[in-house]
Amino acid sequence: MPGIDESLLEAMRLPGARGAAVVDWISGLALGAVGDAPGGDLEAAAAETAELARLATESGVLAPADGDAGGASGKEPPVQDLIITNSDSYHLLRFVTTTFDSTVFLHLWLDRGEGNLALARIRLAEMADRLVLG
Repeated sequence: MPGIDESLLEAMRLPGARGAAVVDWISGLALGAVGDAPGGDLEAAAAETAELARLATESGVLAPADGDAGGASGKEPPVQDLIITNSDSYHLLRFVTTTFDSTVFLHLWLDRGEGNLALARIRLAEMADRLVLG
């Protein structure tokens, strides 16, 4: 099972990948990063994407329709992923489910002209499922 560094390197092999990070959405700190950071500042990018992740996970409006916000294990965040698009890129935030308190997500930054959003979403979900933290 891959750790943070291996998962980030795998993410960078996706077509159009500009940068990738594993971020704790509670603290806003990047636990690992590779490639470029949006805006050129890794710490700012981690803090700002963590704020988006926190808003999404704490929103009652975005909770599952069946009311099972914690999933079957009670450890799953209510949101699986977020996709943000702008004129030249995509940002995918995929929440990682762990056996302990899940407060980590993978952030992938893709070039819009070269990236494949559907493929990236599938592969990021697979990486999140295999990611070993600690």
